[in-house]
Amino acid sequence: MQKEMIPVIAVVGPTASGKTELAIRLAQRFDGEVVSADSMQIYRGLPISTAQPSQEEMCGVPHHLLAFLDWDKPFSVADYVTLAGQVIREIRARGHLPIVVGGTGLYVSSLLHNISFSEEPRDNALRAELEQRAQQEGALILLEELRSLDPETAARLSRRDVKRIVRALELCRLTGKTMASLREESRREPSPYQACWIGLTYADRSLLYDRINRRVGVMLENGLLDEARRLMEFPGAATVKQAIGCKEFFPCFRGECSLEEAADRLRQGTRRYAKRQLTWFRREEAIHWIERDRVSDDLLLQETSSIVAKELSIRYNEEEPDSGVPEKSFGNQAAEREREV
Repeated sequence: MQKEMIPVIAVVGPTASGKTELAIRLAQRFDGEVVSADSMQIYRGLPISTAQPSQEEMCGVPHHLLAFLDWDKPFSVADYVTLAGQVIREIRARGHLPIVVGGTGLYVSSLLHNISFSEEPRDNALRAELEQRAQQEGALILLEELRSLDPETAARLSRRDVKRIVRALELCRLTGKTMASLREESRREPSPYQACWIGLTYADRSLLYDRINRRVGVMLENGLLDEARRLMEFPGAATVKQAIGCKEFFPCFRGECSLEEAADRLRQGTRRYAKRQLTWFRREEAIHWIERDRVSDDLLLQETSSIVAKELSIRYNEEEPDSGVPEKSFGNQAAEREREV
Protein backbone atom coordinates (compact mmCIF):
# COMPACT_ATOMS: atom_id res chain seq x y z
CA MET A 1 0.00 0.00 0.00
CA GLN A 2 1.43 3.35 -1.06
CA LYS A 3 2.08 5.81 1.74
CA GLU A 4 0.30 9.14 1.69
CA MET A 5 2.63 11.83 0.42
CA ILE A 6 3.58 14.67 2.76
CA PRO A 7 2.44 18.09 1.50
CA VAL A 8 5.19 20.72 1.59
CA ILE A 9 5.45 24.32 0.42
CA ALA A 10 8.89 25.38 -0.84
CA VAL A 11 9.59 29.12 -1.07
CA VAL A 12 12.79 29.72 -3.02
CA GLY A 13 14.60 32.35 -5.05
CA PRO A 14 17.57 34.71 -4.89
CA THR A 15 18.75 36.50 -1.80
CA ALA A 16 16.78 39.60 -0.74
CA SER A 17 13.70 38.63 -2.76
CA GLY A 18 11.39 38.44 0.27
CA LYS A 19 11.18 34.69 0.82
CA THR A 20 11.14 34.75 4.61
CA GLU A 21 8.30 37.25 4.85
CA LEU A 22 6.18 35.32 2.36
CA ALA A 23 6.86 32.02 4.14
CA ILE A 24 5.67 33.49 7.45
CA ARG A 25 2.48 34.87 5.91
CA LEU A 26 1.77 31.52 4.24
CA ALA A 27 2.40 29.78 7.56
CA GLN A 28 -0.17 32.02 9.23
CA ARG A 29 -2.70 31.35 6.49
CA PHE A 30 -2.20 27.58 6.24
CA ASP A 31 -1.32 26.78 9.87
CA GLY A 32 2.26 26.03 8.94
CA GLU A 33 5.73 25.86 10.44
CA VAL A 34 8.88 27.12 8.73
CA VAL A 35 11.89 24.91 7.99
CA SER A 36 15.01 26.87 7.03
CA ALA A 37 16.99 25.74 4.00
CA ASP A 38 19.95 28.07 4.43
CA SER A 39 23.44 26.63 4.72
CA MET A 40 24.66 29.50 6.91
CA GLN A 41 21.65 30.17 9.12
CA ILE A 42 22.33 26.82 10.76
CA TYR A 43 25.22 28.39 12.70
CA ARG A 44 24.96 30.04 16.10
CA GLY A 45 26.30 33.51 16.78
CA LEU A 46 25.89 34.94 13.27
CA PRO A 47 22.42 36.54 13.34
CA ILE A 48 23.42 39.60 11.30
CA SER A 49 25.61 38.15 8.55
CA THR A 50 23.22 35.24 7.98
CA ALA A 51 20.03 37.27 8.55
CA GLN A 52 18.45 34.86 10.98
CA PRO A 53 14.91 36.21 11.51
CA SER A 54 14.24 37.81 14.88
CA GLN A 55 11.52 36.63 17.25
CA GLU A 56 9.49 39.68 16.24
CA GLU A 57 9.75 38.79 12.56
CA MET A 58 8.73 35.19 13.24
CA CYS A 59 5.37 36.46 14.55
CA GLY A 60 4.87 33.37 16.67
CA VAL A 61 5.34 31.01 13.71
CA PRO A 62 7.59 28.07 14.73
CA HIS A 63 10.93 28.06 12.89
CA HIS A 64 13.29 25.09 12.62
CA LEU A 65 16.95 24.43 11.75
CA LEU A 66 18.12 27.91 12.73
CA ALA A 67 21.21 28.69 14.84
CA PHE A 68 21.78 25.19 16.22
CA LEU A 69 25.35 24.40 15.12
CA ASP A 70 28.76 25.55 16.42
CA TRP A 71 31.14 27.12 13.91
CA ASP A 72 33.69 24.30 14.01
CA LYS A 73 31.20 21.45 13.59
CA PRO A 74 30.96 19.71 10.20
CA PHE A 75 27.60 19.67 8.46
CA SER A 76 26.79 18.19 5.06
CA VAL A 77 23.89 18.17 2.64
CA ALA A 78 23.20 14.61 3.80
CA ASP A 79 22.95 15.88 7.37
CA TYR A 80 20.49 18.53 6.27
CA VAL A 81 18.30 16.08 4.35
CA THR A 82 18.16 13.79 7.39
CA LEU A 83 17.38 16.53 9.91
CA ALA A 84 14.90 18.36 7.71
CA GLY A 85 13.09 15.11 6.97
CA GLN A 86 12.72 14.42 10.68
CA VAL A 87 11.45 17.94 11.35
CA ILE A 88 8.92 17.74 8.51
CA ARG A 89 7.51 14.46 9.81
CA GLU A 90 7.18 15.99 13.29
CA ILE A 91 5.38 19.03 11.86
CA ARG A 92 2.90 16.80 10.05
CA ALA A 93 2.37 14.74 13.21
CA ARG A 94 1.21 17.97 14.84
CA GLY A 95 -1.24 18.49 12.00
CA HIS A 96 0.64 21.47 10.58
CA LEU A 97 1.96 22.25 7.09
CA PRO A 98 5.76 22.28 6.56
CA ILE A 99 7.07 25.32 4.68
CA VAL A 100 10.66 24.99 3.49
CA VAL A 101 12.25 28.37 2.79
CA GLY A 102 15.76 29.35 1.76
CA GLY A 103 18.21 30.10 -0.98
CA THR A 104 20.50 27.09 -0.69
CA GLY A 105 19.36 25.26 -3.78
CA LEU A 106 21.27 22.07 -3.06
CA TYR A 107 19.53 21.74 0.30
CA VAL A 108 16.01 22.24 -1.06
CA SER A 109 16.45 20.09 -4.16
CA SER A 110 18.14 17.23 -2.32
CA LEU A 111 15.43 17.22 0.33
CA LEU A 112 12.37 17.40 -1.90
CA HIS A 113 13.75 15.08 -4.61
CA ASN A 114 14.69 12.54 -1.92
CA ILE A 115 18.34 12.27 -2.90
CA SER A 116 20.22 9.90 -0.62
CA PHE A 117 23.87 10.59 0.17
CA SER A 118 24.47 7.67 2.47
CA GLU A 119 26.44 5.65 -0.07
CA GLU A 120 28.72 8.44 -1.28
CA PRO A 121 32.25 7.57 -0.18
CA ARG A 122 34.41 9.83 1.95
CA ASP A 123 38.15 10.08 2.39
CA ASN A 124 39.13 12.50 5.14
CA ALA A 125 42.81 12.40 4.20
CA LEU A 126 42.07 13.23 0.56
CA ARG A 127 39.70 15.99 1.59
CA ALA A 128 42.30 17.52 3.91
CA GLU A 129 44.84 17.40 1.07
CA LEU A 130 42.44 19.18 -1.31
CA GLU A 131 41.55 21.80 1.30
CA GLN A 132 45.24 22.48 1.88
CA ARG A 133 45.80 22.85 -1.87
CA ALA A 134 42.88 25.28 -2.06
CA GLN A 135 44.55 27.45 0.58
CA GLN A 136 48.03 27.25 -0.93
CA GLU A 137 47.32 27.19 -4.68
CA GLY A 138 43.92 28.88 -4.76
CA ALA A 139 40.46 27.47 -5.42
CA LEU A 140 40.64 28.47 -9.09
CA ILE A 141 43.31 25.82 -9.72
CA LEU A 142 41.08 23.15 -8.18
CA LEU A 143 38.07 24.41 -10.14
CA GLU A 144 39.98 23.98 -13.41
CA GLU A 145 40.97 20.48 -12.33
CA LEU A 146 37.31 19.72 -11.61
CA ARG A 147 36.35 21.12 -15.01
CA SER A 148 38.43 18.42 -16.71
CA LEU A 149 36.74 15.68 -14.65
CA ASP A 150 33.19 16.96 -14.21
CA PRO A 151 32.48 19.96 -16.48
CA GLU A 152 28.77 20.06 -15.61
CA THR A 153 29.40 20.52 -11.89
CA ALA A 154 32.29 22.92 -12.50
CA ALA A 155 30.07 25.13 -14.66
CA ARG A 156 27.73 25.70 -11.70
CA LEU A 157 30.50 26.67 -9.28
CA SER A 158 32.78 29.65 -8.80
CA ARG A 159 36.14 29.85 -7.05
CA ARG A 160 34.26 31.04 -3.95
CA ASP A 161 32.53 27.65 -3.62
CA VAL A 162 35.59 26.07 -2.02
CA LYS A 163 33.73 23.46 0.03
CA ARG A 164 31.70 22.22 -2.94
CA ILE A 165 34.72 22.19 -5.27
CA VAL A 166 36.65 20.09 -2.78
CA ARG A 167 33.76 17.66 -2.27
CA ALA A 168 33.18 17.26 -6.01
CA LEU A 169 36.87 16.55 -6.62
CA GLU A 170 36.90 14.11 -3.71
CA LEU A 171 34.01 12.15 -5.23
CA CYS A 172 35.50 12.21 -8.72
CA ARG A 173 38.79 10.87 -7.41
CA LEU A 174 37.17 8.16 -5.30
CA THR A 175 34.51 6.94 -7.73
CA GLY A 176 35.57 8.04 -11.20
CA LYS A 177 32.03 9.37 -11.64
CA THR A 178 30.52 12.83 -11.91
CA MET A 179 28.32 14.41 -9.24
CA ALA A 180 25.29 14.27 -11.55
CA SER A 181 25.65 10.53 -12.18
CA LEU A 182 26.12 9.84 -8.47
CA ARG A 183 23.06 11.88 -7.54
CA GLU A 184 20.96 10.15 -10.19
CA GLU A 185 22.01 6.77 -8.81
CA SER A 186 20.99 7.98 -5.35
CA ARG A 187 17.35 8.54 -6.38
CA ARG A 188 16.38 4.99 -5.50
CA GLU A 189 12.91 5.71 -4.14
CA PRO A 190 10.22 8.23 -5.10
CA SER A 191 10.10 11.38 -3.03
CA PRO A 192 7.73 11.17 -0.04
CA TYR A 193 6.86 14.83 -0.53
CA GLN A 194 4.11 16.47 -2.54
CA ALA A 195 5.87 19.78 -3.02
CA CYS A 196 4.39 23.06 -4.17
CA TRP A 197 7.28 25.24 -5.34
CA ILE A 198 6.98 29.05 -5.16
CA GLY A 199 9.82 31.12 -6.63
CA LEU A 200 10.31 34.84 -6.08
CA THR A 201 12.28 36.97 -8.49
CA TYR A 202 12.35 40.49 -9.96
CA ALA A 203 11.44 41.49 -13.51
CA ASP A 204 13.81 44.44 -13.11
CA ARG A 205 17.02 42.88 -11.80
CA SER A 206 18.35 46.30 -10.78
CA LEU A 207 15.64 46.52 -8.10
CA LEU A 208 16.89 43.31 -6.53
CA TYR A 209 20.45 44.63 -6.63
CA ASP A 210 19.32 47.89 -5.00
CA ARG A 211 17.80 45.88 -2.14
CA ILE A 212 21.06 43.99 -1.74
CA ASN A 213 23.15 47.17 -1.76
CA ARG A 214 21.00 48.93 0.82
CA ARG A 215 20.92 45.89 3.04
CA VAL A 216 24.70 45.89 3.42
CA GLY A 217 24.52 49.35 4.97
CA VAL A 218 21.88 48.20 7.44
CA MET A 219 23.92 45.14 8.39
CA LEU A 220 26.89 47.39 9.15
CA GLU A 221 24.70 49.63 11.30
CA ASN A 222 23.47 46.58 13.20
CA GLY A 223 26.92 45.34 14.18
CA LEU A 224 28.20 43.23 11.29
CA LEU A 225 31.81 44.27 11.91
CA ASP A 226 31.78 42.93 15.47
CA GLU A 227 30.33 39.66 14.24
CA ALA A 228 32.92 39.39 11.46
CA ARG A 229 35.81 40.15 13.82
CA ARG A 230 34.69 37.43 16.27
CA LEU A 231 34.58 34.94 13.42
CA MET A 232 38.00 35.93 12.08
CA GLU A 233 39.57 35.50 15.53
CA PHE A 234 37.95 32.10 16.06
CA PRO A 235 40.42 29.24 15.41
CA GLY A 236 39.40 26.91 12.62
CA ALA A 237 35.86 27.08 11.19
CA ALA A 238 37.18 27.19 7.61
CA THR A 239 33.77 26.51 6.06
CA VAL A 240 32.01 29.33 7.88
CA LYS A 241 34.84 31.75 7.15
CA GLN A 242 34.41 31.16 3.41
CA ALA A 243 30.78 32.28 3.39
CA ILE A 244 29.62 35.61 2.05
CA GLY A 245 28.99 38.15 4.78
CA CYS A 246 32.03 38.19 7.05
CA LYS A 247 35.08 37.17 5.02
CA GLU A 248 34.97 40.39 2.98
CA PHE A 249 35.97 42.35 6.09
CA PHE A 250 38.93 40.20 7.12
CA PRO A 251 41.36 42.17 4.88
CA CYS A 252 39.97 45.38 6.37
CA PHE A 253 40.78 44.18 9.89
CA ARG A 254 44.32 43.37 8.73
CA GLY A 255 44.74 46.88 7.31
CA GLU A 256 44.80 45.65 3.71
CA CYS A 257 41.78 47.64 2.49
CA SER A 258 39.33 50.30 3.63
CA LEU A 259 35.95 49.64 5.19
CA GLU A 260 34.18 50.98 2.11
CA GLU A 261 36.22 48.69 -0.16
CA ALA A 262 35.25 45.73 2.00
CA ALA A 263 31.58 46.75 1.92
CA ASP A 264 31.77 47.04 -1.88
CA ARG A 265 33.16 43.51 -2.06
CA LEU A 266 30.23 42.29 0.01
CA ARG A 267 27.73 44.04 -2.26
CA GLN A 268 29.37 42.62 -5.38
CA GLY A 269 29.71 39.14 -3.92
CA THR A 270 26.07 39.07 -2.87
CA ARG A 271 24.89 40.24 -6.29
CA ARG A 272 26.93 37.51 -7.96
CA TYR A 273 25.52 34.99 -5.53
CA ALA A 274 21.97 36.06 -6.37
CA LYS A 275 22.73 35.36 -10.04
CA ARG A 276 23.96 31.86 -9.19
CA GLN A 277 20.87 31.19 -7.11
CA LEU A 278 18.62 32.14 -10.03
CA THR A 279 20.61 29.89 -12.35
CA TRP A 280 20.23 26.98 -9.93
CA PHE A 281 16.50 27.36 -9.33
CA ARG A 282 15.69 27.92 -13.01
CA ARG A 283 16.39 24.21 -13.48
CA GLU A 284 13.42 23.32 -11.28
CA GLU A 285 10.59 23.08 -13.78
CA ALA A 286 7.92 22.78 -11.08
CA ILE A 287 8.54 26.26 -9.66
CA HIS A 288 5.76 28.84 -9.99
CA TRP A 289 7.73 32.04 -10.54
CA ILE A 290 6.31 35.36 -9.36
CA GLU A 291 7.95 38.68 -10.22
CA ARG A 292 8.00 40.44 -6.90
CA ASP A 293 8.20 43.96 -8.33
CA ARG A 294 4.97 43.49 -10.30
CA VAL A 295 2.66 42.53 -7.43
CA SER A 296 1.72 44.14 -4.13
CA ASP A 297 2.25 42.29 -0.85
CA ASP A 298 -1.44 41.41 -0.63
CA LEU A 299 -1.63 40.23 -4.23
CA LEU A 300 1.50 38.14 -3.71
CA LEU A 301 -0.14 36.37 -0.77
CA GLN A 302 -3.36 35.92 -2.73
CA GLU A 303 -1.63 34.45 -5.79
CA THR A 304 0.65 32.11 -3.85
CA SER A 305 -2.21 30.97 -1.61
CA SER A 306 -4.26 30.05 -4.67
CA ILE A 307 -1.35 28.09 -6.12
CA VAL A 308 -0.79 26.22 -2.85
CA ALA A 309 -4.49 25.47 -2.36
CA LYS A 310 -4.80 24.06 -5.87
CA GLU A 311 -1.61 21.97 -5.90
CA LEU A 312 -1.91 20.59 -2.37
CA SER A 313 -5.74 20.45 -2.25
CA ILE A 314 -5.83 22.58 0.88
CA ARG A 315 -8.62 24.98 1.78
CA TYR A 316 -8.04 28.29 3.54
CA ASN A 317 -9.93 31.32 4.77
CA GLU A 318 -9.71 34.00 2.08
CA GLU A 319 -10.42 36.74 4.61
CA GLU A 320 -6.98 37.94 5.56
CA PRO A 321 -6.54 38.41 9.33
CA ASP A 322 -4.06 40.88 10.75
CA SER A 323 -0.86 39.02 9.95
CA GLY A 324 1.29 40.75 12.51
CA VAL A 325 4.23 40.46 10.12
CA PRO A 326 6.38 43.58 10.54
CA GLU A 327 6.47 45.68 7.42
CA LYS A 328 9.73 44.84 5.70
CA SER A 329 12.32 47.57 5.88
CA PHE A 330 16.05 47.73 5.52
CA GLY A 331 16.22 49.05 9.07
CA ASN A 332 15.47 45.57 10.34
CA GLN A 333 18.45 43.65 11.69
CA ALA A 334 17.40 40.43 10.03
CA ALA A 335 16.57 41.90 6.64
CA GLU A 336 16.29 38.59 4.89
CA ARG A 337 19.58 37.28 3.56
CA GLU A 338 19.97 33.74 2.28
CA ARG A 339 23.23 32.40 1.00
CA GLU A 340 24.97 29.17 0.06
CA VAL A 341 28.34 27.79 0.68
